[in-house]
Amino acid sequence: MKLTFVSNYINHHQMPLAGRLYEKLKDDYCFIQTMPMEKERSDMGWAADVSKIPYVKCFYEEKEKCRKIIMDSDVVIFGGVEDESYIEERLQAGKPVIRYSERIYREGQWKAISPRGLCKKYHDHIRYRKAPVYLLCAGAYVASDFALIKAYPDKKYCFGYFPAFQEQDIEQLMEKKRRRREESGKIRLLFAARFLALKHPEYPVHLAKALKEEGISFELYMIGDGEEKTSVISEIEKWDLQDEVKLLGFLSPQEVRAQMEEADIFLFTSDYREGWGAVVNESMNSGCALIAGHGIGAVPYLLKEGENGYVYRTGDEKEFIREGLRLAKDKEKIEKFGRESYKRIAQEWNDTVAAERLYELCEGIMEGKVVPPVSGPCSIAPVIKPQKGYQYMKVKSSS
Repeated sequence: MKLTFVSNYINHHQMPLAGRLYEKLKDDYCFIQTMPMEKERSDMGWAADVSKIPYVKCFYEEKEKCRKIIMDSDVVIFGGVEDESYIEERLQAGKPVIRYSERIYREGQWKAISPRGLCKKYHDHIRYRKAPVYLLCAGAYVASDFALIKAYPDKKYCFGYFPAFQEQDIEQLMEKKRRRREESGKIRLLFAARFLALKHPEYPVHLAKALKEEGISFELYMIGDGEEKTSVISEIEKWDLQDEVKLLGFLSPQEVRAQMEEADIFLFTSDYREGWGAVVNESMNSGCALIAGHGIGAVPYLLKEGENGYVYRTGDEKEFIREGLRLAKDKEKIEKFGRESYKRIAQEWNDTVAAERLYELCEGIMEGKVVPPVSGPCSIAPVIKPQKGYQYMKVKSSS
């Protein structure tokens, strides 16, 4: 089978999955990069030297060769590219395509009524509803967005992003975290994201204020930078939290992982505009308990309420603080959640499992008989409305 992945560029979140597929398919696998990476993300350590990756081809350097690869492949996965011209010829020829998409209405599903938007959605998606075109949902609310426009009926599958899985001795990792807590006398909370309004970096600072008022011994490390940093610093100073809250700035992906392995609780506070959120995978792989908003794309897939973390209703800062206080007071639950987080990534939501499942999905498409797994990557994507996601997670945890 010849499999090609077309996307804007390859980064450290995509390389593990791509590498697994290359191991399996060798020269029958190709990743076509359509543009160089933006400077902002490159400066964050996301860039890869594509000249040293054997399976990467750059469309902007080898246009005709890449066009031929796209047409000659058995299956093409198309994601992260607004320009439909890369696969238009293949779609017109009726050859199998798997779209790999985050949300199309992350700022609100009311936008689905826009006549201009629907015209483009018809051109890109709806007209292929009966064609051999399938959808990998990179987030729990993607299926709902596409269900609104009746695209890809019975052809939507759970997926996401798969940062490199790091195998750990989970008991040794939890013992390391326990020793650090005992030596410092503090639980450690971690936030890692750009300091943007949609990421709500003020939430962790407000939790820190509440923890201090409750007399709980803690430290909060915050990784990242951005336009909201000045406001964050102002709040830290306002509430006299300089001793408790440490701003680390941008760190390399390796340094972020190292901080996760020291942390007890990972805080993820983005709103509905967070399509996936690969830090969820990474923090769980690092044995962190989670507190996260339900509107984040990865959360309904990866977080099991009351098993590996607590979910709060996106936008409800008071509930976020309540859940933060509840978990910070329960060291046994912190450890239990950390172990379960690691297990969920190790057993199902990792690059090895995702690559094997994706290969099987492609085989099923070619043979005309897709048999999806019961859960995890490439299982049938449930249609979860964003406003119902909180209830969905709570009900699922009690069933």
